[in-house]
Amino acid sequence: MTLILNTWIFESDVQKGAKQADLVDRVAKLGANGIEVRREYFKDLDVELPDVAKHAREHNLIVNYSVPDVIFEPDGSVNPKLADYFEEGETMGISKIKFNTGNFDKFTGDLKTELGKFPIDKIEMNVENDQTPVSGTVNAIKTFLDAAYAAGLTQLGYVYDLGNWAFTHGDATEAAKTLAPYTHYIHLKNAIDNNGKLTTSDDLDKGMFDWRQLLTLLPSNVQFALEYPMTSDAQISDQIKLFNKEVGE
Repeated sequence: MTLILNTWIFESDVQKGAKQADLVDRVAKLGANGIEVRREYFKDLDVELPDVAKHAREHNLIVNYSVPDVIFEPDGSVNPKLADYFEEGETMGISKIKFNTGNFDKFTGDLKTELGKFPIDKIEMNVENDQTPVSGTVNAIKTFLDAAYAAGLTQLGYVYDLGNWAFTHGDATEAAKTLAPYTHYIHLKNAIDNNGKLTTSDDLDKGMFDWRQLLTLLPSNVQFALEYPMTSDAQISDQIKLFNKEVGE
Protein backbone atom coordinates (compact mmCIF):
# COMPACT_ATOMS: atom_id res chain seq x y z
CA MET A 1 0.00 0.00 0.00
CA THR A 2 1.35 3.40 -1.02
CA LEU A 3 -0.09 6.53 0.58
CA ILE A 4 0.44 9.98 -0.95
CA LEU A 5 -0.49 13.33 0.60
CA ASN A 6 -1.80 15.91 -1.86
CA THR A 7 -0.71 19.41 -0.88
CA TRP A 8 -4.32 20.64 -0.85
CA ILE A 9 -4.18 19.18 2.66
CA PHE A 10 -1.96 22.13 3.63
CA GLU A 11 -4.02 24.79 1.86
CA SER A 12 -4.11 27.20 4.79
CA ASP A 13 -0.33 27.06 5.11
CA VAL A 14 0.13 27.55 1.37
CA GLN A 15 -2.08 30.62 1.54
CA LYS A 16 0.19 31.95 4.29
CA GLY A 17 3.23 31.50 2.06
CA ALA A 18 4.43 27.93 2.67
CA LYS A 19 6.33 26.47 -0.30
CA GLN A 20 5.65 22.95 -1.50
CA ALA A 21 9.32 22.02 -1.14
CA ASP A 22 9.00 22.65 2.59
CA LEU A 23 5.82 20.58 2.68
CA VAL A 24 7.85 17.60 1.45
CA ASP A 25 9.59 17.55 4.83
CA ARG A 26 6.26 17.60 6.67
CA VAL A 27 4.90 14.76 4.52
CA ALA A 28 7.96 12.69 5.36
CA LYS A 29 7.57 13.43 9.08
CA LEU A 30 3.92 12.38 8.90
CA GLY A 31 5.00 9.01 7.57
CA ALA A 32 3.46 9.04 4.09
CA ASN A 33 5.18 7.47 1.09
CA GLY A 34 4.99 10.49 -1.14
CA ILE A 35 3.65 13.92 -1.96
CA GLU A 36 1.42 15.15 -4.77
CA VAL A 37 2.30 18.73 -5.61
CA ARG A 38 -0.16 21.06 -7.28
CA ARG A 39 0.98 23.27 -10.13
CA GLU A 40 -1.27 26.14 -9.11
CA TYR A 41 0.57 26.38 -5.77
CA PHE A 42 3.94 27.20 -7.34
CA LYS A 43 5.02 30.83 -7.49
CA ASP A 44 8.54 30.46 -8.92
CA LEU A 45 8.90 27.28 -10.96
CA ASP A 46 12.61 27.76 -11.68
CA VAL A 47 13.43 27.77 -7.97
CA GLU A 48 10.74 25.58 -6.48
CA LEU A 49 10.78 22.58 -8.84
CA PRO A 50 14.43 21.68 -8.15
CA ASP A 51 13.81 22.29 -4.46
CA VAL A 52 10.95 19.77 -4.45
CA ALA A 53 13.22 17.23 -6.14
CA LYS A 54 16.02 17.85 -3.62
CA HIS A 55 13.79 17.48 -0.57
CA ALA A 56 12.07 14.39 -2.00
CA ARG A 57 15.41 12.69 -2.68
CA GLU A 58 16.54 13.42 0.87
CA HIS A 59 13.48 11.64 2.25
CA ASN A 60 13.19 9.02 -0.51
CA LEU A 61 9.63 10.14 -1.24
CA ILE A 62 7.51 9.63 -4.35
CA VAL A 63 6.50 12.85 -6.12
CA ASN A 64 3.31 13.07 -8.19
CA TYR A 65 2.18 16.14 -10.12
CA SER A 66 -1.37 17.51 -10.30
CA VAL A 67 -1.83 19.83 -13.28
CA PRO A 68 -5.20 21.63 -13.54
CA ASP A 69 -5.25 21.65 -17.32
CA VAL A 70 -6.69 19.60 -20.18
CA ILE A 71 -5.07 17.23 -22.64
CA PHE A 72 -7.38 18.29 -25.47
CA GLU A 73 -8.23 21.90 -26.23
CA PRO A 74 -11.79 23.07 -27.09
CA ASP A 75 -11.07 22.48 -30.80
CA GLY A 76 -9.78 18.97 -30.12
CA SER A 77 -6.10 19.78 -30.62
CA VAL A 78 -3.52 18.55 -28.12
CA ASN A 79 -2.72 21.16 -25.50
CA PRO A 80 0.60 22.78 -26.53
CA LYS A 81 1.51 23.25 -22.85
CA LEU A 82 1.77 19.49 -22.19
CA ALA A 83 5.45 19.38 -23.15
CA ASP A 84 6.19 22.06 -20.55
CA TYR A 85 4.26 20.19 -17.88
CA PHE A 86 6.17 16.97 -18.53
CA GLU A 87 9.46 18.90 -18.46
CA GLU A 88 8.49 20.38 -15.11
CA GLY A 89 7.68 16.89 -13.90
CA GLU A 90 11.04 15.56 -15.04
CA THR A 91 12.75 18.33 -13.08
CA MET A 92 10.99 17.12 -9.94
CA GLY A 93 11.58 13.44 -10.69
CA ILE A 94 7.87 12.65 -10.62
CA SER A 95 6.24 9.24 -10.82
CA LYS A 96 2.79 10.29 -12.08
CA ILE A 97 1.29 13.33 -13.80
CA LYS A 98 -2.44 14.05 -13.79
CA PHE A 99 -4.56 16.05 -16.23
CA ASN A 100 -8.22 16.46 -17.17
CA THR A 101 -9.33 14.93 -20.45
CA GLY A 102 -10.81 18.01 -22.09
CA ASN A 103 -12.42 17.85 -25.53
CA PHE A 104 -11.27 14.46 -26.76
CA ASP A 105 -14.58 14.15 -28.62
CA LYS A 106 -13.24 16.72 -31.12
CA PHE A 107 -9.78 15.15 -31.55
CA THR A 108 -9.12 13.94 -35.11
CA GLY A 109 -5.40 13.08 -35.08
CA ASP A 110 -3.40 9.93 -34.36
CA LEU A 111 -3.48 9.39 -30.62
CA LYS A 112 -0.36 7.25 -30.38
CA THR A 113 1.67 9.71 -32.43
CA GLU A 114 0.51 12.78 -30.52
CA LEU A 115 0.84 11.41 -26.99
CA GLY A 116 3.99 9.51 -27.94
CA LYS A 117 5.73 12.87 -28.15
CA PHE A 118 5.78 12.95 -24.36
CA PRO A 119 7.83 10.76 -21.97
CA ILE A 120 4.84 8.60 -21.02
CA ASP A 121 7.04 5.50 -20.71
CA LYS A 122 8.95 7.20 -17.88
CA ILE A 123 6.18 9.25 -16.29
CA GLU A 124 2.76 7.68 -15.87
CA MET A 125 0.10 9.87 -17.47
CA ASN A 126 -3.33 9.83 -15.86
CA VAL A 127 -6.68 11.53 -16.30
CA GLU A 128 -9.05 12.35 -13.45
CA ASN A 129 -12.77 12.93 -13.12
CA ASP A 130 -12.84 16.64 -12.37
CA GLN A 131 -15.87 18.77 -11.49
CA THR A 132 -16.79 19.74 -15.08
CA PRO A 133 -19.30 18.26 -17.55
CA VAL A 134 -16.51 17.94 -20.13
CA SER A 135 -14.03 15.86 -18.15
CA GLY A 136 -15.97 14.72 -15.11
CA THR A 137 -18.14 11.96 -16.55
CA VAL A 138 -17.62 8.22 -16.83
CA ASN A 139 -18.30 8.37 -20.55
CA ALA A 140 -15.67 11.05 -21.23
CA ILE A 141 -12.99 9.16 -19.33
CA LYS A 142 -13.86 5.70 -20.65
CA THR A 143 -14.09 6.91 -24.26
CA PHE A 144 -10.62 8.45 -24.07
CA LEU A 145 -8.96 5.52 -22.31
CA ASP A 146 -10.62 2.95 -24.58
CA ALA A 147 -9.19 4.81 -27.58
CA ALA A 148 -5.79 5.10 -25.91
CA TYR A 149 -5.66 1.39 -25.11
CA ALA A 150 -6.80 0.51 -28.63
CA ALA A 151 -3.89 2.61 -29.89
CA GLY A 152 -1.47 0.64 -27.72
CA LEU A 153 -1.14 3.28 -25.00
CA THR A 154 -1.92 0.88 -22.19
CA GLN A 155 0.42 2.68 -19.79
CA LEU A 156 -2.11 5.51 -19.45
CA GLY A 157 -4.39 5.38 -16.45
CA TYR A 158 -7.24 6.92 -14.51
CA VAL A 159 -7.39 8.67 -11.15
CA TYR A 160 -10.61 7.79 -9.35
CA ASP A 161 -11.46 10.93 -7.38
CA LEU A 162 -14.20 9.97 -4.94
CA GLY A 163 -15.23 13.42 -3.78
CA ASN A 164 -15.60 14.90 -7.24
CA TRP A 165 -18.51 12.58 -8.06
CA ALA A 166 -20.60 14.58 -5.59
CA PHE A 167 -19.97 17.84 -7.43
CA THR A 168 -20.85 16.40 -10.86
CA HIS A 169 -23.84 14.52 -9.38
CA GLY A 170 -22.38 11.32 -10.77
CA ASP A 171 -22.85 7.82 -9.41
CA ALA A 172 -19.66 7.03 -7.51
CA THR A 173 -20.51 3.33 -7.25
CA GLU A 174 -21.24 2.83 -10.95
CA ALA A 175 -18.15 4.89 -11.79
CA ALA A 176 -16.01 2.63 -9.64
CA LYS A 177 -17.42 -0.49 -11.27
CA THR A 178 -17.00 0.85 -14.81
CA LEU A 179 -13.62 2.52 -14.43
CA ALA A 180 -11.90 0.01 -12.12
CA PRO A 181 -9.99 -1.65 -15.02
CA TYR A 182 -8.33 1.68 -15.85
CA THR A 183 -7.72 2.86 -12.28
CA HIS A 184 -4.06 3.43 -11.42
CA TYR A 185 -4.51 5.92 -8.58
CA ILE A 186 -7.24 6.75 -6.07
CA HIS A 187 -7.90 10.17 -4.56
CA LEU A 188 -9.82 9.95 -1.32
CA LYS A 189 -12.00 12.73 0.00
CA ASN A 190 -15.58 12.82 1.20
CA ALA A 191 -18.26 15.42 0.53
CA ILE A 192 -20.98 16.87 2.75
CA ASP A 193 -24.39 17.75 1.33
CA ASN A 194 -25.98 20.44 3.48
CA ASN A 195 -29.40 20.96 1.88
CA GLY A 196 -27.93 21.05 -1.58
CA LYS A 197 -24.78 22.99 -0.67
CA LEU A 198 -21.77 20.73 -1.21
CA THR A 199 -18.52 21.07 0.69
CA THR A 200 -15.44 18.89 0.99
CA SER A 201 -15.21 17.14 4.33
CA ASP A 202 -12.05 17.19 6.45
CA ASP A 203 -12.70 13.63 7.64
CA LEU A 204 -13.06 10.51 5.48
CA ASP A 205 -15.74 9.20 7.83
CA LYS A 206 -17.92 12.31 7.57
CA GLY A 207 -19.86 12.74 4.38
CA MET A 208 -22.14 11.20 1.81
CA PHE A 209 -19.86 8.38 0.64
CA ASP A 210 -19.11 5.00 2.18
CA TRP A 211 -15.47 5.07 1.13
CA ARG A 212 -14.72 1.64 2.55
CA GLN A 213 -17.43 0.00 0.46
CA LEU A 214 -16.36 1.87 -2.67
CA LEU A 215 -12.78 0.72 -2.27
CA THR A 216 -13.95 -2.89 -2.47
CA LEU A 217 -14.91 -2.13 -6.09
CA LEU A 218 -11.52 -0.69 -7.03
CA PRO A 219 -8.01 -2.11 -7.35
CA SER A 220 -6.02 -2.34 -4.12
CA ASN A 221 -2.54 -2.50 -5.68
CA VAL A 222 -2.48 1.18 -6.65
CA GLN A 223 -1.38 4.43 -5.04
CA PHE A 224 -3.84 6.19 -2.75
CA ALA A 225 -3.87 9.89 -1.90
CA LEU A 226 -5.60 11.88 0.81
CA GLU A 227 -6.77 15.12 -0.77
CA TYR A 228 -8.75 17.47 1.46
CA PRO A 229 -7.76 20.46 3.61
CA MET A 230 -7.00 19.80 7.25
CA THR A 231 -6.15 22.15 10.08
CA SER A 232 -3.20 20.50 11.83
CA ASP A 233 -0.58 17.79 11.57
CA ALA A 234 -2.36 16.00 14.44
CA GLN A 235 -5.53 15.80 12.36
CA ILE A 236 -3.59 14.65 9.31
CA SER A 237 -1.91 11.97 11.40
CA ASP A 238 -5.30 10.77 12.67
CA GLN A 239 -6.61 10.52 9.11
CA ILE A 240 -3.53 8.59 8.04
CA LYS A 241 -4.10 6.19 10.93
CA LEU A 242 -7.74 5.79 9.90
CA PHE A 243 -6.71 4.99 6.35
CA ASN A 244 -3.98 2.59 7.44
CA LYS A 245 -6.34 0.78 9.81
CA GLU A 246 -8.86 0.16 7.03
CA VAL A 247 -6.62 -0.22 3.98
CA GLY A 248 -2.95 -0.26 4.70
CA GLU A 249 -2.49 -2.80 7.44
